[in-house]
Amino acid sequence: MIDGGEAIRKLALNVARYTGLAPLAKPFIGGIGAILMLHRVTATPEKPDSVNRHLNIAPGFLDAVIADMKASGYAFVSMDEAVERIKAGGKGGQFATITADDAYRDNMTEALPMLEKHCAPITIYVAPGLISGTADLWWDVVEDIVNVGTRLTLNTPGGPLTVDCSTPAKKLQANARLHAYLTSEVREEDLRAVLRDLANATGVDADGPRLRTLMNWDEIRGMAAHPLVTIGAHTINHSNLKRLSEADARHEIGAVRGLLQAELGEEPRHFAYPYGYASAVGCREVGFARDAGYTSAVTTRHGVLRAEHAGFLHALPRISVNGRYQSLAHIRTMLSGVTTPLANAGKMLVTI
Repeated sequence: MIDGGEAIRKLALNVARYTGLAPLAKPFIGGIGAILMLHRVTATPEKPDSVNRHLNIAPGFLDAVIADMKASGYAFVSMDEAVERIKAGGKGGQFATITADDAYRDNMTEALPMLEKHCAPITIYVAPGLISGTADLWWDVVEDIVNVGTRLTLNTPGGPLTVDCSTPAKKLQANARLHAYLTSEVREEDLRAVLRDLANATGVDADGPRLRTLMNWDEIRGMAAHPLVTIGAHTINHSNLKRLSEADARHEIGAVRGLLQAELGEEPRHFAYPYGYASAVGCREVGFARDAGYTSAVTTRHGVLRAEHAGFLHALPRISVNGRYQSLAHIRTMLSGVTTPLANAGKMLVTI
């Protein structure tokens, strides 16, 4: 959630844009289509200055992105159709499919009207643990923990560590320190217990963020019945699969299908790896998703789709449409394909 490379990425986007490289390159490296990735879509975020504000875009920007892409010749299709188009090598023309992770309520209240306006399908990836309460929106809870006090104590292998949260600048550093602590120093299996201990010690309601911002099961069932909506799986507990044992990772990937079927009446066909970056998903996890019987699986690796992805349907890249890049010019540059090798050490075909 904390990203120090934003300025460098924006510089690369602007260089590609202002030199005219992006539109010139698009016919050659723009690929056959793109999977767009959303999280939150709301015009009225609860915390506009949140460290996690990059996860949100305005509904008006989503409207503009879809309209601009349609004007450029993209057809918006379901994830099922996107898979068929990838298998066909993109012969039907450039296409896009929209995805959203975590099942935020504003996907229903503010994003869906924009999707209906354009008849644009969406796949929403659900982690049942986040909905039922066996998992937490820990990145939001961390921010609440940091915001309520001036210092907190972490129990590290080297002994207690005091983290200064006394100023806005120190709070930014504290957020980064807690992210590192929970994602690399605490076992994945212990993350929730450690987080809740910190929340209890600071008087923070660890259930508050998910209850305020995520859909409940009735709302998800309503969305699942909508003709534009497909519900996909996002593990049971939004776990970093690479940090789990094989048995636990397979359970998170496979057993979620039965949980979603019990709630929604249908097994999910599509899967999204939580976090989706290199330290969260690799060859092992891709194999597990394939073994579990999913039709497709998406990462958060940045890239456009190519015909060769027909051989990598369980390691598909996405284009993140997020609060850092709420500019049509930035989205056009990303869709041109020029940023795909820049973000992936020169690789044009992005898998894992």
